Amino acid sequence: MKIIAFGASNSNHSINRKLAAYAASLFKDASIEVLDLNDFSMPLFSVDVEKEIAKPEAIGRFLAKIASADLLIVSLAENNNSFNAGFKNIFDWNSRIEAKQFQGKKMLLMATSPGKRGGASVLESGAVIFPRHGAEIKATFSLPSFNENFESENGIVNVELNEQLKKIVAEMGAG
Repeated sequence: MKIIAFGASNSNHSINRKLAAYAASLFKDASIEVLDLNDFSMPLFSVDVEKEIAKPEAIGRFLAKIASADLLIVSLAENNNSFNAGFKNIFDWNSRIEAKQFQGKKMLLMATSPGKRGGASVLESGAVIFPRHGAEIKATFSLPSFNENFESENGIVNVELNEQLKKIVAEMGAG
């Protein structure tokens, strides 16, 4: 199984990328690639820019990564109750080339934040919007209070939350 995982954030120190990578590591016998959205930078989307440049080269590379996956693990960053602007820009550009940009791929949709709601608002939005764009969401997971519940060396340190994620992975048939 090929897993493409990413934190839907353009932060160089994305806690969502860390969570997505950890979740991917729980899958046995999988080929895992963790994407950094900064590797897919493109101009701010507008129809005017689209007329000037048609499409940025990074769109094709990003959509090819999605196409190569059997499973997508996406952890959404929440900025003001919505998607991170860097991710939203990629999402908008991709939708101009491929309306069903998630290409029918199975998805584990996640979110985390330093706060106690764990990105709940953006997770709810993604769960509603992404299926319209070709995602087959198999499960969702929220990790609240990232700084208290996650360590880089150990992953999720809250036993109950870690077991919840491991159960999701097992139910997805690969854990």
